Amino acid sequence: MERSEALLLYQDVFQSDPNPACAFDINHAIVAFNQAFSDEFFRVYGHRAQPGETFPALFLPDQGEIIAGYLDRALAGEAFTITERFGHPDFASPMWEIFYNPLRAGNGEIIGAVQHGVDITEQVNAEEQLASAQEALRQAQKMEAVGQLTGGLAHDFNNLLTGMMGNLELLQARIARGRLDDIDRFINAAQGAGRRAASLTQRLLAFSRRQTLDPKPTDVNRLITGMEDMLRRTVGGASHIEIVGAGGLWTANIDAGQLENALLNLCINARDAMPDGGRITIETANKWLDDRTGKERDLSPGQYLSICVTDTGSGMSAETIARAFEPFYTTKPIGQGTGLGLSMIYGFARQSGGQVRIYSEIGEGTTVCVYLPRHLGDAEETEADETALTVAGATGQTILVVDDEATIRHLIDEVLDEAGYTVIGAADGAAGIKVLQSGARIELLITDVGLPNGMNGRQVADAARILRPGLKVLFITGYAENAAVGNGHLEAGMELLTKPFSMEALAAKVGEMMEGNCR
Repeated sequence: MERSEALLLYQDVFQSDPNPACAFDINHAIVAFNQAFSDEFFRVYGHRAQPGETFPALFLPDQGEIIAGYLDRALAGEAFTITERFGHPDFASPMWEIFYNPLRAGNGEIIGAVQHGVDITEQVNAEEQLASAQEALRQAQKMEAVGQLTGGLAHDFNNLLTGMMGNLELLQARIARGRLDDIDRFINAAQGAGRRAASLTQRLLAFSRRQTLDPKPTDVNRLITGMEDMLRRTVGGASHIEIVGAGGLWTANIDAGQLENALLNLCINARDAMPDGGRITIETANKWLDDRTGKERDLSPGQYLSICVTDTGSGMSAETIARAFEPFYTTKPIGQGTGLGLSMIYGFARQSGGQVRIYSEIGEGTTVCVYLPRHLGDAEETEADETALTVAGATGQTILVVDDEATIRHLIDEVLDEAGYTVIGAADGAAGIKVLQSGARIELLITDVGLPNGMNGRQVADAARILRPGLKVLFITGYAENAAVGNGHLEAGMELLTKPFSMEALAAKVGEMMEGNCR
């Protein structure tokens, strides 16, 4: 009698609930339900449930097994909530949030289970619509960024191409008329435009984290100290530079040249923020980031070193900080900045496993901090003699050049031929391997990393070293195939030269490798 009274009481409570509610005995049979349950079950299954029916048997077979499992959990004493879609495909399949609880007698004995459901279909649909709208917004923002990027890129490259083409056209016209006086002016102007185009491309690759990095264990304090004179000359006498290097600063495994470019850009930005002069402080520090701090900086927990550049200038608004890393975004007057400096620094830091953060307030100056992961080991020693290398009297040594761009092969051929080398050219990896399989004497392999026809430069180099163990290899690349060249970890006797490079740099690198000075 006590059990029946309890179930009747539950039935009365159920009837006042606008959401479906149902009670079951220990055998999964329906013992009580409210009107909302009866109406909803009929809506989604076309059947009016009756007391005494085994509830899981009323569902489709695959759904019935799931329902039985939920009831067994509740009958074992567990209270829980599930979110799932239930219904018959011929009627309706709403999304339900269903609460399960054990049903107990007065003495605490479990005598059944209670199921209480809420139709959350509208809520789920609204969330899906919101997510879809947010994704559409993100895509629109991406397209806006792409438009801004391509517009800025086209503007800058059109200017540079005009400078190159115009000067070469005037040079050609003067030579045709036999006027050879003052032609160096046109050559220098065309070369200058070419160098600026190369710099722009490098900055774009840095922004997109696609630049070819050549990381080495680096003493960052020593690198900054070595740049001090250049930085002072660059920012001018109105801006005072102070360097505060942390004692015991950890080593960073980075591309030192790219870090130098980043620091130079940060100091130029700091100078421009202080038109009446001021103080620039470059400070290094060791940082150990825990989970919370790492999340704040979007970095994995661990050991990092920071390089922070602080100025006493005009500062940035929150809106400017939010857009500072966008390509071609700049607050400087037209013609006084490409808007790629900070985006390049951000790309370099992220590609190196680090991060960049800006801390600023209007009128209070700006601090830009570059975080780089610690390298467990000592920095590499650099040669004291920084004199440029020249190619001296090659004695018929043979170099194999593999590059699919005929113009580049011919340029390299011309430079190395004048230096006394014998050059063999190949347009792809397969052709290069055939040369290596022949009896030709080869002292050095120069190969592009990105090659057509299924074999990249690293694969050519690996095959070459199987055929000729210890063969020296110089990789040349205009794109960041970092995985192909070992992510900056090249084997002994391998070097990397990034396009576009000067012919003087190529000759120096080849001379260095031929003399046995490569790592």
